Parts: sequence; C-alpha cells; structure tokens
Amino acid sequence: MYETIQVLHSYWAYVVLLILIIATVNAIAKTVGGKEYSAKDFRISLFTLIVSHIQLLIGLILYVVSPRLALFSELGMGDVMKDAVNRLYLVEHPLINIIAVALITIGYSKHKKKLTSGPKLKTIAIFYTIALVLFLSRIPWSAWLN
Repeated sequence: MYETIQVLHSYWAYVVLLILIIATVNAIAKTVGGKEYSAKDFRISLFTLIVSHIQLLIGLILYVVSPRLALFSELGMGDVMKDAVNRLYLVEHPLINIIAVALITIGYSKHKKKLTSGPKLKTIAIFYTIALVLFLSRIPWSAWLN
C-alpha cells in the first residue's frame, strides 16, 4: 500500500507543479500586462486549489503509512533532525508543503473578495508564486529525478 501511495504522490506532484506554474505565470503575465480577469483565470486558480488539496491529502496519507514515521520513536527527534534525509522527509517536506497549500488557499480566498481585475490577479500572483517557490524548495530532488 505504501508504494502505491508513494507513486501516486510522486506523479500527482507533476500535475500540481504544472498547474501551479500555469496559474502563476498566467496571473503574473496578466498583472504586468494590465489585462482583465476572466472566467478562465477563475477556473485556473480554482483547479490549482483543487489539485494542491488532493496532493496534500495523498501526502498526509503517505506520511501516516510511511515506514519512516517510526524513526521518531526509534531515533528520537534530535537524531531525526541531525540526519538531513530524515529531516527532509519527516519534517521539512511536510511542513513547508502544508504552508504552501495554505498560501494557495489564502490567495484563492482573498482574490475572490477583490472587486477589480488588477487586485484579483495580483493576489493570485503573489500567493501562488510564494507557494511555488516553497514547493520547489522542499521537493526531494534526489529521489524524484531517479
């Protein structure tokens, strides 16, 4: 079961990154270009919200069924934090990505309350860009690229 969820989590991450990049570039381009917010922009930002939340749920399930989780009781928090790989998988990756999904959620919620195109697109651009940077910073690249 763990391997299946891990593969799903890894492949769904490609979808999340692709959609998040599209949403971010779209919002930045339209903000800089002074273009109007449209129904397409709403759908892109909503789809980004949905796929990122699905990834979060898959990730939380993966975290709970992960054999690595036992390292907390076996090694203790101090030894987990001393090992860069264990720290990445057990602390940094989950925490930073939860924050990134929270930023996507906040950005989406805040943009809906704006009344004009400029502030709507700017809000999406800011929050989604920060989330994208956070996601990219905590991807376990060594495992992902192999």
